[in-house]
Amino acid sequence: MEENREKISNSALISLCEEFRKNNRIDPEKFEQYEVKRGLRNADGSGVVAGLTLICNVHGYVMNEGEKSPVEGRLVYRGMDIRELVNGCAHDIRFGFEETAWLLLFGTLPTKSQIEQFSNILSECHELPEYFAEDMIIKAPSNNIMNKLARSVLALYSYDDNAEDISLENVLRQSINLIAMMPTIMSYAYQVKRRHYDKESMYFHPMIPGLSTAEAILHMLRADSSFTDEEAKLLDLCLMLHAEHGGGNNSTFTARVLSSSGTDTYSAIAAAIGSLKGPRHGGANIKVMEMLDYIKEGVRDWNDDDEIAAFLTKLINREAGDRSGLIYGMGHAIYTLSDPRAVILKEKAYGLAEKKGLGADFRLLEKVEMLTPKVFASVKGVDKAMCANVDMYSGLVYRTLGISEDLFTPLFAVARMPGWCAHRIEEITTGGRIIRPAYKAIAPPQKYIPLDQRG
Repeated sequence: MEENREKISNSALISLCEEFRKNNRIDPEKFEQYEVKRGLRNADGSGVVAGLTLICNVHGYVMNEGEKSPVEGRLVYRGMDIRELVNGCAHDIRFGFEETAWLLLFGTLPTKSQIEQFSNILSECHELPEYFAEDMIIKAPSNNIMNKLARSVLALYSYDDNAEDISLENVLRQSINLIAMMPTIMSYAYQVKRRHYDKESMYFHPMIPGLSTAEAILHMLRADSSFTDEEAKLLDLCLMLHAEHGGGNNSTFTARVLSSSGTDTYSAIAAAIGSLKGPRHGGANIKVMEMLDYIKEGVRDWNDDDEIAAFLTKLINREAGDRSGLIYGMGHAIYTLSDPRAVILKEKAYGLAEKKGLGADFRLLEKVEMLTPKVFASVKGVDKAMCANVDMYSGLVYRTLGISEDLFTPLFAVARMPGWCAHRIEEITTGGRIIRPAYKAIAPPQKYIPLDQRG
């Protein structure tokens, strides 16, 4: 890669970029002139309806006489409120991610025998194909775990004798394997990254049959392979909350777009991983943690609302932090008054954060959540409903669990695999047409000029 960069001099690259910019500007007014719904969003910010789904509903507002009316957020998996699912598993003191995956894939809650069988299948499928880890992960380290996840998923195509078959039976088999193997791929990729780039020890623990997905992850990531039930249950909760978020989110829509073309499962899922990697999508919880560290450095009294508000004003005015002007973890495309995922995480995670010595950090994020709407309204002059999203607290939860920031977004991908696969199956079985939106061509006409006559 370094050699390829050196073949293009900096001056040549600058010249090429100038040539591109000269010929490739689109006047922003053109988008309004042609009523282009940028980002597939309507003028009111709602998403353009591109399909129907039985899998998930994300509800955050109601339309009242053409205007949005904020309401408390709801996340509904297969017609079931996520809070009911979370509370049901908590009441029975058991892990819920496997049950969530079943619900998303098949549409109903599993019976006791079904979930036992499904959990056993997932546990048995955690192992990677023979020599896969050596050839695809250890021999080709990556500094970015998300890129390694995408590459590894694509590589699994070569280990599947029936990779191109898009029948329900085959895609369901592939989906279950991917749900099971993603935690293992993530853990291996992280260990190799630690050894190659961070110059730290790497360790590969033997698989223990019967562990839940959350337990298996902590077992593989920790040097001593030990964890408490409370820690595993909290990670399991994160996996449940991140498992699905509707067909319109960028990575899921990516999976559906590729699936509509008839391509193979590995190509569709690898593309979804690439989408989730983006900081506008799955990478936001890392930015929240970076922002929290900036606030801790810039605010002397973490209990002083006025001092915190003054620093938040600096963030919005690009005078502090990463100078982006953003308060990470605040606001959402759909949720207005509340993000149910953030609400549930706050309820369940505070106790462990306090035990781990991160209670003050947790309370500081609560201050950010409380003060940001007022500060934003004061600075921008816009009074709109704004709530904390799940990224506000998920990063701190991972930090509480001793999980490296390298794994924040990869864990999101591990959790989202059941949702992606459920949407791929639904697109294949009900979509019927390749997804192909239109673009308005506005380039002015030009005639061909012989080379020796060009200026």
